[in-house]
Amino acid sequence: MPGSVTISHHENAVTIGAADAHRLGSMLAEIAYLLEIPGPNRLTDAQLTVLCDGRMADRDEVMEWARGLAGELKARH
Repeated sequence: MPGSVTISHHENAVTIGAADAHRLGSMLAEIAYLLEIPGPNRLTDAQLTVLCDGRMADRDEVMEWARGLAGELKARH
């Protein structure tokens, strides 16, 4: 599909439209930003745990993952 993005990991693939990929990329970039910044607008550890399906997560790892995936999605838009 023109303008679509395919995200694949071995045998599983998910395809989303270009508009959704751009929107998801923007959301992931904002999440990365909110994980990184200091102060009252920063995502808390409890919020990070919710975003990670209830598992404790490394803030820096999730921040870098979200930032990297956001860049990849936006680059394919």
